Formats: sequence, C-alpha cells, structure tokens
Amino acid sequence: MPGSQARSRARDRDRNNVLNRPEFLSLNQPLRHVAGEARGGGGSRRGASRQQSLSQQDDGGARESQDGGSGAEGGAKEAPRLPEQDCMQLNPSFRGIAINSLLAIDISLSKRLSVCAGPRSTAAPLRSMVTLLALSGHALTWVCGTLICLWRSNTLAGQEVLVNLLLALILDVMTVAGMQKLVKRKGPWDFPPGFLDYIAMDTYSFPAAHASRAAMVSKFLLNHLVLAVPLRILLYLWAFLVGVSRVLLGKHHLSDVGCGFALGFLHFSLVESVWLDSATCQTLISIGTLSWTPL
Repeated sequence: MPGSQARSRARDRDRNNVLNRPEFLSLNQPLRHVAGEARGGGGSRRGASRQQSLSQQDDGGARESQDGGSGAEGGAKEAPRLPEQDCMQLNPSFRGIAINSLLAIDISLSKRLSVCAGPRSTAAPLRSMVTLLALSGHALTWVCGTLICLWRSNTLAGQEVLVNLLLALILDVMTVAGMQKLVKRKGPWDFPPGFLDYIAMDTYSFPAAHASRAAMVSKFLLNHLVLAVPLRILLYLWAFLVGVSRVLLGKHHLSDVGCGFALGFLHFSLVESVWLDSATCQTLISIGTLSWTPL
C-alpha cells in the first residue's frame, strides 16, 4: 500500500525530528506575521509574494499533519506546549548563580557548625551549657527581668531607662515575629520549636530573634549604664556568644544570626530616636499599675 507506507514514513520523520521535543517547541513555530513593510510598489509586490509562499508552506504543513493524524489509529496525542517558565534555563544570570551559591555555602556551614544539635552530636556534653547561654537571650527572660527591676526601682531616672528598655524589647519581639511569619525560613535541621519558642513567637529561622535581642540589649546597656572596660567587653562577648549558640544548637543559619545582629542595632537606633521622657514614662507606669487619675 503506497499511501500507508508514505504516511508511516512521515510519522517516523516527525518522531525522529529533534525540534519536536518539548524543550525546543518554541524554535519550531511557523511565522505568522511578516516583520516590516517594504517601500514602494516593488516592495509591496515582494511582500505579497513572500506572504503567499509562507501561506503555501503553512497549508502544506497542515495537510501533512492532517494526513499523519488520520493515519494514526489510537496513537499518542501531540505533546502539549510547555509554558516558558517550565522550560530548561540554559543561560542563567550571574546574579542568580551568585545568590544560589551563597545560600548553598550558608546551609553547608550552618550544618557543619551545629555540633550541639542533638544528644548524639560531636559536642553533646556542651549542649546544656550552650542551651543555658541561649536562654540568657530569650525574650521571656529579658521581659520578666525588666518588669521586676521596674517594680523595685524607686528613682525617676531608673524608671525612665527601664520603661524605654521594655518598649524596645516589645518592639523587637513584634518585628522579628512578623518578619519570621513573612519569610517562613526553616532552620538547618528543621527542628520543631519548643514551648518557650512558641511563647516568644520565635517559630522560624530568619531572622534570629536571640541575636537581634542580644545586640539591642547590649547596645542599650552600654549607652545608658556606666560600666568598666572589662564589663563592656564581656557584654559584647555575651551578645556574640548568644547568636553563635543558636547556630551550635542547629536552630539558625549563619545568615539568620548576621541579619539578627543588624536588626538589633536598627531597633536600638529607632528607640533612641523616639526616646520617652520621664513624665511620659511616669504616665505609662501609672496606667499600668491602675493608679492613673486623668486631669
């Protein structure tokens, strides 16, 4: 049967053609519009002849496809066209390569430094000490400690500093919790958050809440307390170790801790710019203790 043999040969050519693959479908599209317009009468005639030849090619290709489709009984359907974003990206940008490389390095280093992540890790005997160091930067520790000091304080200057510190801690907790809910980045080992983490709304990895709080508190105390040089060095060292402890426990990446430190300094600058005076702080204290009498 010469007709069936011709149709089978046409189907074989379509199957063996490389341009029929899904990733090359965009290269095998027929031209539908002729770009540009020729000048003068001769140019219009050449454009008309070119359009006529293209239409003839399209009609011939359509007839061949109809013949192939009618000859195939129960065959496979034509491959669907993939959207442009699903095609293979053969030429990625330098920016994308750099960002992906930095993220891969960050994840790899964070996992290598998580030496206290589990009870069977390499530095498991130090896990309790590192956990206690991380607890010293927890929001519940600082908020409760500030409220106790404010309750026992009798001077106007001390109460002014403590009220502003309490507002700075509340600002830090709310800002970090909002950013974590927005980004929703998991930790290096994706550990479930604990009970204290749920209380402080520290359920995700980016940014590191402990690092932000330690940086803000250390800068705040150094600016409003008169401390000797050894104590100032110990305060800086404490803030740094609190951020590192979260990496050692496998809770945060290195980039999370770095962004947390930067966010803590930003919170300190914001609180200093909107510092509340003593009269405003006394009004807030009287409202909080239900002893405020409006004028």
